[in-house]
Amino acid sequence: MLPKKILDEIEKVSEEMKLNEKQKEMLVKAVEEEYNKSRFEPGESIGILAAQSISEPATQLTMRTYHVAGSLGIKVTLGLPRLIEIFDAKKKIETPMMIIYLKKEYNTKEKAEEFANKIIERRVYDLTKNISLDLFNFSIQIEPRDKRKTEKIAGVIEEKIGGVKVKVKEGNILVEMKKKEEVQVTELQKLKDDILNLVVEGIEGVTAAIVRSEENRWLIQTLGSNLEKVLMMEEVDETRTYSNDIYEVYEIFGIEAARNLIVREAYKTMQEQGLDVNIRYLYLLADIMTWSGEIMSIGRYGVAGAKHSVLSRAAFEETIKHLARAAIRGEVDEFKGMFENVMIGQVAPTGTGMFELVVKREKDERERKDKRGSEGK
Repeated sequence: MLPKKILDEIEKVSEEMKLNEKQKEMLVKAVEEEYNKSRFEPGESIGILAAQSISEPATQLTMRTYHVAGSLGIKVTLGLPRLIEIFDAKKKIETPMMIIYLKKEYNTKEKAEEFANKIIERRVYDLTKNISLDLFNFSIQIEPRDKRKTEKIAGVIEEKIGGVKVKVKEGNILVEMKKKEEVQVTELQKLKDDILNLVVEGIEGVTAAIVRSEENRWLIQTLGSNLEKVLMMEEVDETRTYSNDIYEVYEIFGIEAARNLIVREAYKTMQEQGLDVNIRYLYLLADIMTWSGEIMSIGRYGVAGAKHSVLSRAAFEETIKHLARAAIRGEVDEFKGMFENVMIGQVAPTGTGMFELVVKREKDERERKDKRGSEGK
């Protein structure tokens, strides 16, 4: 009854735990019971079951929406808002994060803390003690907190801001506009804002980092994400490090990695709320969102809006729009799905409704044979 792969796993576990024959039989029996619970009949409406199994607990229970992680007070989106982000496939999420694993040679608390401190972004305004505008000479004077970083700040400004002259004088930085004719005060103010927002140290986008221990390994949890640059760093274990931003993972690793992240994030979110949802429903949902090679949201502009059936699209949202568009285009509904058949009162092609049976009864067969015989005579 059990597949070969499961039987092989039972054998492996039995050897590792040194089970006797009786214990092994009990294990096989227990696995068979779980296996039978996990099976489904041909024609089972697993899409409806998946929708019910995920949505019912997610919408009916009171779920915590935010969680403050660690002493730095990182506010992490959880619960229903996070599930909406995942299934709506939002490109800009509220709290982008990374979980960074380090290579074995850097797996100490001291090196992890040093790395965490190194990747936190520091902009010019973080490193500046005072900044003043000279409206007469159209220049900006910057006084760094640490004089040792003056040259570094000046170099970044010169590299990333065009149309200015940068000078270092007595530990301070003087930024002058090359074009001084007809310069508005607002332009100088904008230049000041642009300079203050330049990233001098760390990785752009990473605003905070917490070091924590997990299974004898030190890892860094960040607020903000820039997975591409982090993976290029020598200390990072690129095989385990990941971001909670689905589109970022998709762009770097591809659609399969994005699919796995959808399952992982959705399952973790539900587990944190104490919701026991079978992970296979989430696999099904992730497959539907990614089967085309791109990430599709579960909604009128994604999976639901891409259905072939006109009535099925109309039943979800924007009913008049779908019916009017289908009428103008001359679309035909073939009634192959469940929703459209239920709407018009036909038997849905699911379960026993999937099959069309032809029965040959013995009496009818004998009558046909007698008829053929009489015709032959």
